[in-house]
Amino acid sequence: MTTAPPDEQDATEPIVSIDDVTFRYGDRPVLEDVSIDVDPGAFLGLVGPNGSGKSTLLELVLGLKRPDAGSVTLFGDRAHEFDNGERIGYVAQDATETARTMPMTVREVVAMGRYPHRLVGRFSRADHRAIDEAIARVGITDLASRRIGRLSGGQRQRVFIARALASEADLLILDEPTVGVDAESREAFYTLLGDLNASGLTIVLIEHDIGVVTTHATEIACLNRRLYFDGDPADFVATDALSQAYGTDQHVVHHDH
Repeated sequence: MTTAPPDEQDATEPIVSIDDVTFRYGDRPVLEDVSIDVDPGAFLGLVGPNGSGKSTLLELVLGLKRPDAGSVTLFGDRAHEFDNGERIGYVAQDATETARTMPMTVREVVAMGRYPHRLVGRFSRADHRAIDEAIARVGITDLASRRIGRLSGGQRQRVFIARALASEADLLILDEPTVGVDAESREAFYTLLGDLNASGLTIVLIEHDIGVVTTHATEIACLNRRLYFDGDPADFVATDALSQAYGTDQHVVHHDH
């Protein structure tokens, strides 16, 4: 199946469509009958306890795994057949820790986002402009020549988002991006994500801090093997979906800003 160019796709078609998906590791069910659509311009916060299947669901979306039942489509194609990877920016859970040992500057890491676009052997002026604009957009121009291993956790996360922006990604996927990041940097990071989402970037996020997610996301999906809620954050807070998914008396704590 070939990927239609962005201008040939229906603008109302979900970017991600997870339809009645079931997945098992051996005999152990991890996801059961999960259905979620991510529309263009959405900011989906995916929450649930440890081991609830959140990261597995992202792997299905990225085409790294295939469902045992149901289907996952990405930009209209089956996720495991999707071959237009520059349209997706992915920041893994351990990305900032791995970056500590990378012998590269900020600009060199961001430039990796242009690899699918460049001509053989060299970057064009358009490539260099896209790299510079991505670095400026996340507010790290003054760090461009610094080694990424010398940055704080919050700064490294901005580098990986800049790499996704340089690739001209339409979808940004993040798996618990603020683990180990201090509260002030975390708030600045989510302000950045909010600005990017407001400019049209579609975001799917796993985050352990439910208060942060309900504050910044436009849609919440609460998961623990099966889907307990999918909808508006205000409606989520008013339901008992959180307690059902976590199996305890949970409540959302909103942070003062």
